[in-house]
Amino acid sequence: MDLTLLYRGPLASCDYDCPYCPFAKRRDTPAQLRADRAALARFSAWAAANTEDRLSVLFTPWGEGLVRSWYRRTLTELSHLPHVRRVAIQTNLSCRTAWTADADRDTLALWCTYHPGQVPYERFLAKCRALYDGGVRFSVGIVGLPAHLPDARRLRADLPEPVYLWVNAAEGHGYTDAEAAGWTALDPLFPYSRRPHPSRGLPCRTGESVVSVDGDGTVRRCHFVPAELGNLYDGSYRAALRPRACPRAVCDCHIGYVHLESLPLYDVFAGGVLERVPAPAPGTRDAPTPVVGRVGASGPDGSVRRGRAGEGPPARQGAVPQTSEPAE
Repeated sequence: MDLTLLYRGPLASCDYDCPYCPFAKRRDTPAQLRADRAALARFSAWAAANTEDRLSVLFTPWGEGLVRSWYRRTLTELSHLPHVRRVAIQTNLSCRTAWTADADRDTLALWCTYHPGQVPYERFLAKCRALYDGGVRFSVGIVGLPAHLPDARRLRADLPEPVYLWVNAAEGHGYTDAEAAGWTALDPLFPYSRRPHPSRGLPCRTGESVVSVDGDGTVRRCHFVPAELGNLYDGSYRAALRPRACPRAVCDCHIGYVHLESLPLYDVFAGGVLERVPAPAPGTRDAPTPVVGRVGASGPDGSVRRGRAGEGPPARQGAVPQTSEPAE
């Protein structure tokens, strides 16, 4: 089967301290870092051995993973496995980029976020250009706070044109139509992020072809639903995989709502769901598919589109600062 895994181990330390970050922040002790390293090694060994499935893996650490050598090594190793379709990670891109030369760049991808005030602009841009020149597949994003709009415009102007710049709606921030239009001019898909998506009772790929895994191997349908489906390492999760409706009233995080079958995002991001890279618009090579009209529970134009889009099975018909040891 095609199986997508969202892995989040115990790592929580980050070299940035963004005031808007919803993730946990702590100083990981050497013992905690060793535990994270061991948990990642166990997961990587499982992924290497599980050759009966076609795997796609997105690492979504609470902290910054790529400043740790074991994350860089794991992504590199997994990228070369023939049954791994994609291996990606969310990152602030504070790490070196030369390591990507050792990875299979047909499989590796990066979901990068620019955080104004945490890194010099030219340093971040230089790393993006190095990734682009090296043939690494990646997207770049920014949090849509009003103070970030000039930085976002500058970034869009300076990034290579084919690189998708996404904008996340800031948590707790409402947008007037005029404000939203400014962000949509930079990211045609911003309307999907602008408001939470009603999701209760709607079909979602999580729990069937997409699962969340923690450092102990506990499997849940996604990061936002605490109910356990079993454990990765004893195989008990397999019997629990089945079509499921979302139990939450709304879904407001991209790594969650992208898997809702009531949204057309598996088509919008065909081939790039994990790394948030849209499919080229019809008649173009690199531009993202534009959003037209109002965003509702079913899509920007009210329609429901279904089907295979690069990751996951076909949709079902009728379903709706700080380190405690050296970073390297």
